[in-house]
Amino acid sequence: MKWTRKHLLGLEDLSAEEIMHVLETADSFKEVSTRSIKKVPALRGKTVVTLFFEPSTRTTTSFGLAARRLSADVISVGGQMSSSVKGETLVDTARNVEAMGVDIMVVRHQAAGAPLLLSQKLDCSVVNAGDGAHEHPTQGLLDIYTIREMCGKLEGLKVGIVGDITHSRVARSDIWGLQKLGAEVFVTGPATLVPKDIDKLGATVIDDMDTLVETCDVINMLRIQFERQEEAYLPSAREYSRLFGLNAKRMQKAKPNVIIMHPGPINRGLEISPEVADGNKSVILRQVTNGLAVRMAVLYLVAGSE
Repeated sequence: MKWTRKHLLGLEDLSAEEIMHVLETADSFKEVSTRSIKKVPALRGKTVVTLFFEPSTRTTTSFGLAARRLSADVISVGGQMSSSVKGETLVDTARNVEAMGVDIMVVRHQAAGAPLLLSQKLDCSVVNAGDGAHEHPTQGLLDIYTIREMCGKLEGLKVGIVGDITHSRVARSDIWGLQKLGAEVFVTGPATLVPKDIDKLGATVIDDMDTLVETCDVINMLRIQFERQEEAYLPSAREYSRLFGLNAKRMQKAKPNVIIMHPGPINRGLEISPEVADGNKSVILRQVTNGLAVRMAVLYLVAGSE
C-alpha cells in the first residue's frame, strides 16, 4: 500500500492495513541500529522538532534519536523552555516554531486533542507523542510490534492490560490497534480506574487479576498515574499491589510462554515486582529498542519519503 497520511494522531483512525504498513516499515529500519554507522539519509534536509509540554525520558529521547538516525536536523523544546510559561497559546508557540522551517512537529501535551488542533493549524506534519488520557499512538505501535515479534502473530492472541485504564492513553492506543489486527483484549484494575464503558472500545473486563494472568498470552502492566488523578482512586499502594500487582507468586499461574510488558516508567514494587520486571518473561527493554525503529518508520512515512 501507499502511505497517504500527513499526520499520525492516533490508532483509532488507522486501518489494519495502515498499522501493518508501519510495522513492516519498522522492520526495514530495525537493522540500522545494528550498523557501525547508525544512520541512513532518508530525512536529510528535513527538520524535526519535539515539542513536549509534559516530562518525558523515553519518548523524547527515542524520537530525537530516531530523527537523527534518519539524518534529520532535530530541535527539542520543553514546556518550561517555551513561551507558553509567559502566557503564549499552544497554537502561537507551535506556529512560531514552525516558521523556522520545520517539517515535522512531534507533540506531547496534557490536553487531549492538542495534536489534532495543531494538525489543523500548521502546514507541517504533526505526530502525537501523547495527549492527555486520549492516545499515545507510537507507544501502541511499538507494543504491537513487540508482541508480533515475540509471539510470531497477533491474530487470536489474548492480551491483558492491567491497572489505571481510566487515565492511560497507552491502554486506548493498544486496545484500538490490537483489535484491528485480530487480538482479543482484556483489562483489569480497581473499579475506580476502569471506565464503565470500556466495553464500547471492544475490551473485556476481568474483575480478578489471577484470572487475567491465567487467561492471557501477553500481560501489559500500566503505571499508576498519580499525576493525573484529582481524587483518591486507591485505598492504598499496598492494597493495590496485593490485588493487582504482578509478582513471582502470581507468575506461577501464567502460561509458559507469556510475555510481560510495561510502557514505563515503572513503579517497582507497586504494579510490578523487580524480579518480574527483570525476569526472563519481561520484554520491557525490548519495547524500548523496538520503539526506536517504530518511530523511525513513523517519521519517514509522515514526511512523505516513500
